Amino acid sequence: MSPLPQSSTPLAVRMRPTSLDEVAGQRHLLRPGSPLVTLASDTSGEQGAVSVILWGPPGTGKTTLAQAIAHSSGRQFIELSAVTAGVKDVRQVMEKALTNRDLYGTTTVLFLDEIHRFTKAQQDALLPGVENGWVILIAATTENPSFSVITPLLSRSLLLTLEQLSDDDLGDLVRRAVVDPRGLADRVVLDDEALATIVRLASGDARRALTALEASAQSAAATAAESRAARPDDPSADADADYDPDADYDDPADADDRPVITAETVAQSVDRALLRYDRNGDEHYDVISAFIKSVRGSDVDAALHYLARMIEAGEDPRFICRRIIVSAGEDIGMADPNALTVAVSAATAVQMIGMPEGRIPMAEAVVYLATAPKSNRAYRALDAAIADVRAGAAGPVPKHLRDAHYPGAKRLGHGKGYKYAHDSEFGVVQQQYLPDELVGHTYYDPTANGNERDVAARLEKLRRITRGG
Repeated sequence: MSPLPQSSTPLAVRMRPTSLDEVAGQRHLLRPGSPLVTLASDTSGEQGAVSVILWGPPGTGKTTLAQAIAHSSGRQFIELSAVTAGVKDVRQVMEKALTNRDLYGTTTVLFLDEIHRFTKAQQDALLPGVENGWVILIAATTENPSFSVITPLLSRSLLLTLEQLSDDDLGDLVRRAVVDPRGLADRVVLDDEALATIVRLASGDARRALTALEASAQSAAATAAESRAARPDDPSADADADYDPDADYDDPADADDRPVITAETVAQSVDRALLRYDRNGDEHYDVISAFIKSVRGSDVDAALHYLARMIEAGEDPRFICRRIIVSAGEDIGMADPNALTVAVSAATAVQMIGMPEGRIPMAEAVVYLATAPKSNRAYRALDAAIADVRAGAAGPVPKHLRDAHYPGAKRLGHGKGYKYAHDSEFGVVQQQYLPDELVGHTYYDPTANGNERDVAARLEKLRRITRGG
């Protein structure tokens, strides 16, 4: 007998919660009195009948929440996928829901997965049912609803944002799946390093974590069976002795017979190299440091290597994007001002589409930054100005630059003698802008790299005019 429960249903499906109490994470949406809790607890159909759109990355529990609500509320539950359903399917649901409401007083919950795949016409077909309360719509999407859901449907629904599961949430979920009768029924041993590896590889995705656990459990069971078969003199090598249903696995002697899932088992099962990477430890700081220094040093291959290591290790993509943005401002700067635009665009794209597709704009940004000309003069110029201000080298604002719009300002001489730059043929005039104490002081000294070469030539002319040199 196999030591693992045999089922054609994936572990992630078997472990799907039947109530909101079993849902991992999303505590911000499941507080007492919240719309989802009200929707799940109300069976009258008179309160909490508000349609919701669940927006979040894959594996955060959108389908899980919808099914938990359906099980808890006692309402009629119908599930459609926008991948396969069409307008005809939607209209049939609406007609059936209207019949159930009028004849039996039953409210229908329609769960529509991947609503962003519906066309405008298909989404329009949902409006009458949502508007008139024939159905309570729970729609799920991984894309920003502002761009993927029509405005009339958005205005009639409550938008709820799901967050990636934390490491603690995933850890609790995996441990529960190991012991739960619906899961692995405590027939395997999961060591701490293996648990940490599964959580890291899952990157906040519950489905990915449970899939990795299931594959690892099967691999561990197969390895254990091979090991027993290799010892013919051992009574446990008998095929019928693989698993004793009467054994007490709380007994250490019996527990030793269970297959053990190690970190190496997990790495082999999911076909990923076992990366030693602690998101709160040395590897986290060492790899991101090497990544930034590779971009700064214009080694695009090294930069992509460290980016790959962080992605494969399950590093938070938002953290990586923040560092890319900082690098664009710090290391490229005015040598190529477009680098900052590329970096911010990549971060926005990652936020909108999530992972793993988010790796594509991240790679584009990293290649752009690593191959761009480099200059740190802009931010160093600001740091020098800040140092002067902190040292007290500030001085009063010259009177001709002060605000002259409030009563009495002109009497004080504010604005007097100010030269409006646009009155000049070239839009530049000779005029003192710095305080008296800092006249002639230079902070920004551009390099000859990339765009700054042109900036340097223009800046020299500008300073000659404004300073009268």
